[in-house]
Amino acid sequence: MNELILELEEIAPKEFFGPHNVNIELLKKYFPKIKIVARGNKIKAYGDEDLLEEFDKRMTMLLKHYAKYNKIDENAIEQVLTSVSSEDYTTTEKSSEAILHGVGGKVIKAQTVNQRKLVESMRKHDMVFAIGPAGTGKTYTGVALAVKALKNKEVKRIILTRPAVEAGENLGFLPGDLKEKLDPYMQPLYDALRDMIPAEKLAQFIENGTIQIAPLAFMRGRTLDNAFVILDEGQNTTHNQMKMFLTRMGKNAKFLLTGDPGQIDLPRRTTSGLKEALLILKDVEGVGIVFLDETDVIRHKLVRKIIEAYKTIDSREL
Repeated sequence: MNELILELEEIAPKEFFGPHNVNIELLKKYFPKIKIVARGNKIKAYGDEDLLEEFDKRMTMLLKHYAKYNKIDENAIEQVLTSVSSEDYTTTEKSSEAILHGVGGKVIKAQTVNQRKLVESMRKHDMVFAIGPAGTGKTYTGVALAVKALKNKEVKRIILTRPAVEAGENLGFLPGDLKEKLDPYMQPLYDALRDMIPAEKLAQFIENGTIQIAPLAFMRGRTLDNAFVILDEGQNTTHNQMKMFLTRMGKNAKFLLTGDPGQIDLPRRTTSGLKEALLILKDVEGVGIVFLDETDVIRHKLVRKIIEAYKTIDSREL
């Protein structure tokens, strides 16, 4: 009897097997003449060579489906197993504009005109500045693009960073070591990733360094090759910090810098590195700049009104 062993390297076995191995049981019904055993991160199949070849082909299609959509269910399995070829089956999701499919098959896509401009600018440029107020999807869209690039093997790692400005709060008084103090500050980045990568896989990526989340000071002295790098809250960088970050760019790297010039937490009379960089680099070929505004806010409808109200007050102060 012939044996076929498939190893799930990029996929969380529990998610692919389904609750109580329901997906494996469904496979057994479609391949009654093959003995299928699922243990750990491996699927073993025993049977005649021609049947194993067909099983291998269908499993490859299923694994590709899951890798793309982060979801697999009875309908998907039926479509894949009954299709004539890998090009014949289609998903019921309308995903032509999707950046990627997140946890549970959630469709993640640019939802506004300016978010779509950001996606297009990242496609054309290696370095892009995304400028706009809170809630406009700058960071979330950027993280989605980074995860997509990693899944498509366009980059080998994702690096997410923020300047550790205390914003009126003293980190020294918080309990724990440096990581424990900074993790809450980096929480928006973790939240976005948890929407897009299954928890088990995300933990693995963070553990092996495929995804790195660190304060900006940790970037000093590094050359960032083959990476999608996002600098979040860039308005809180100084001149030296911004220059240091920009010059970390290595081969085959994508840099996205996000920020809101209206929420600067730097000490008075300290120039924002983001504002300065926008002036210095605005005419540099290869650098893209995308502006988002209150029309791109996709949080509670009050957020847009709050931004508009504060904009009026801020303009008076200036």
